[in-house]
Amino acid sequence: MALALYRKYRPAKLADVVGQEHVTEPLATALTAGRINHAYLFSGPRGCGKTSSARILARSLNCEQGPTPDPCGVCNSCIALAPEGSGSIDVVELDAASHGGVEDARELRDRAFYAPAESRYRVFVVDEAHMVTTQGFNALLKIVEEPPEHLVFVFATTEPEKVLPTIRSRTHHYPFRLIPPGTMRALLEKICGEEQVTVAPPVFPLVIRAGGGSARDTLSVLDQLLAGAGPQGVTYERAVALLGVTDSGLIDDTVDALAAADGAAVYGAVDRLVEAGHDPRRFASDLLQRFRDLMLVQAVPDAAEQGLVDGAADELPRMADQAARLGPATLTRYGEILHQGLIEMRGATAPRLLLELLVSRMLLPAATTSDGGLLERLERIERRNAIAPGPAGPADDGGAAKRFVRPSERPATPEPTGGAPSRSAEREAEAPM
Repeated sequence: MALALYRKYRPAKLADVVGQEHVTEPLATALTAGRINHAYLFSGPRGCGKTSSARILARSLNCEQGPTPDPCGVCNSCIALAPEGSGSIDVVELDAASHGGVEDARELRDRAFYAPAESRYRVFVVDEAHMVTTQGFNALLKIVEEPPEHLVFVFATTEPEKVLPTIRSRTHHYPFRLIPPGTMRALLEKICGEEQVTVAPPVFPLVIRAGGGSARDTLSVLDQLLAGAGPQGVTYERAVALLGVTDSGLIDDTVDALAAADGAAVYGAVDRLVEAGHDPRRFASDLLQRFRDLMLVQAVPDAAEQGLVDGAADELPRMADQAARLGPATLTRYGEILHQGLIEMRGATAPRLLLELLVSRMLLPAATTSDGGLLERLERIERRNAIAPGPAGPADDGGAAKRFVRPSERPATPEPTGGAPSRSAEREAEAPM
């Protein structure tokens, strides 16, 4: 049985933890200087490296050359605490989700006084620490506040505010973060290179979006795609089918139809969406993501170069054209409609009907008196005036439509007197009597 990617590529030292330099670098500095605290609190979203970093910390503390940020990897402790090692009797991992009661905490407290059997430190890693009950935290409070010299606690949690404040105040708190898309893509490309699997470039944004910034979730999605890859590798069509995302072609058709105010084309795209078996909620979410990208392309011309928009190279020119045809007020209003619609779609029994109502609101800005609708209508008028031809001159034979000019902007004209006076008459009028 093949090993899962998130386990196969689990980091073995602090320098291997991706996207958490704000945590790993201070920890490495503290290990090098020998400033070891008795309790640590690792918090952050799931799958971002909290538990892996706790294991690395235990490995770094118990290495024969340690404490060191770079474990040697050859001593008995390093081998036992490696990502695929057998484990050490002196490093205990406790899942508080199922062992968070007061009796479990008392048992842990009693075991904490025993000296390590074969290591420098005894390390207790308490995962999902927010699940420990108040009575359990109270049972651990004294040992966390004044532990033996050989004892180190590491609490890992996604909800640090639920950890007992008196416990939290005794720890060094390191907050983990979601991994940025650029860093995640570099990690995926590196892993695909080591796995010797071809992945189409448009697939990476889909995988990163599905993973939501979590390294573990993203690698799980990639693992699924690699398992179903054909001789050509992971293709965009296969990824779209497996992940359930909307094809970019359908998104492009919908945006183009909205820009042209073509109701038949918009509803035709919705019909093709449902006939293909896609979820209307997912389509609305993907369409909202496209509007976000278009707003950034419109506001920042080099958004792709700066990494603000992650799209395929062949999609960027079309997105720039769509952003030019849809003004900022229109994109903002579309985004607000979809955002509110996604909230209304939760638990809806007729998501297709709600999606059709959403696009009808997009097509009819005059149906609302909100500020967004008025701004969109003004934006359309300004765009229409900007592309209209100027006023026809004396030599214009084509009868082009004249552009409207405000009275205050028109040139001054003499008062009508029944006939234009000649220049000789003007001179005679100006001559002294």
